[in-house]
Amino acid sequence: MPAANATPLFDFLDEAQRTDLTQPVIWMQVFVLVGFGFASWLISRALKPRIRAEGERKHWRFGTEGIARVLFPLILWLSTEAAEAFWRAGHSVTLLRLAASLFFALVIVRAAVYLLQAVFAEAEWVRRYERTIAGFIWLIFVLQLTGVLPLFADQLEQIGFPVGHQHVTLLMVINGLFSVALTLLIALWFGRLLEARLMSIDSLDLSLRVVLTKVLRTLLVVVAVMIALPLVGIDLTVLSVFGGALGVGLGFGLQKVASNYVSGFIILLDGSIRIGDLVSIDTRQGTITKITARYVVLKLGDGTEAIIPNETLISSTVLNLSHSDRLLRVPLTMQVAYGTDLELAMALLLKTVEGEARVLSDPEPLVFVKSFLENGIEMELAVWINDPQEGTLGLKSNLNLKIWRSFVEHGIEIPAPRRTVHLLDTENSVTRLS
Repeated sequence: MPAANATPLFDFLDEAQRTDLTQPVIWMQVFVLVGFGFASWLISRALKPRIRAEGERKHWRFGTEGIARVLFPLILWLSTEAAEAFWRAGHSVTLLRLAASLFFALVIVRAAVYLLQAVFAEAEWVRRYERTIAGFIWLIFVLQLTGVLPLFADQLEQIGFPVGHQHVTLLMVINGLFSVALTLLIALWFGRLLEARLMSIDSLDLSLRVVLTKVLRTLLVVVAVMIALPLVGIDLTVLSVFGGALGVGLGFGLQKVASNYVSGFIILLDGSIRIGDLVSIDTRQGTITKITARYVVLKLGDGTEAIIPNETLISSTVLNLSHSDRLLRVPLTMQVAYGTDLELAMALLLKTVEGEARVLSDPEPLVFVKSFLENGIEMELAVWINDPQEGTLGLKSNLNLKIWRSFVEHGIEIPAPRRTVHLLDTENSVTRLS
């Protein structure tokens, strides 16, 4: 066989041509592979529930789930490699070598698909192209087994172009892209793993946990790039040039982006706004559901979500309704006609809040006579609640309905505005309508 075709597949085919496949050494390898497959299946079936349970208990689900997915082919591959090393002296192991290559390919396929699903958990394209990605990886291994991939690599090595003082080939570019993508993928996966672990530590403040996860993921990406670039053959000193260009870009066109990122870390560190807080920003009131390095997500009462840049939270006034506690004062203003028994009206207003589950007794509800207006006397009923995230419109509606019924029952008049209109006829006489 040519040297270029010295692969496990061609070694096995060469042996099959020279010898009879019914030879005992071939069947012994078949029996070993079948036995290893059955044993690996039993072991992985017994260990998977324990691994997943341990991961859930210690909040390492992302890591243990990956181990559980590759456990069966990993055990099968390692056992086949061990059998190949044990039998190599004086025995043919071509079938074991071929099987080990296929099992290793299966480990790589499952690990790669799992990493993509773990890193891009919310990406639809991962689920859509999962089989395509797995098929592409299998194609690479098939090309390697058939000896086509080394020949193709030699052809790519012949195509090159000068970059400065260095000669760059297409093979170097492809290897560089693959190295950078792989290291970044592993870094992002490890970042997700640390994020899940940190977010489960209830003893740390939520904002501090978010800051730590953001910093760790950024550091991991930087380390991944610093590892990948030397593997490609790029000198790290070029990063100084890139850093200078980035600084110029920040100075001219990326001020807002940089400001939002800096503001995001300030918000997370000072704890002025936390996830779950009920806030009012500009004309929007809702609950903070997510804080990122660039923006916060504000879930409004109608179910919509507002994406608000972090700079807005730093440079404008934010009304935090649950910063130190979740107590919220809910005022209801109404008017009664002149001549109304104010003591009776105040007693009736206090009576309307009885039976309302959301109204707190401490602080107690209060009634105030606010002012004497043109059309009537203005009064205010003030109650306190501790669940502002549920909104106040429903509570106000219930109380207003009770107040209306109570006032009608006791003959208390809610005054309507009075207007006087003067009409001039053609003879300049005046007619008054009231």
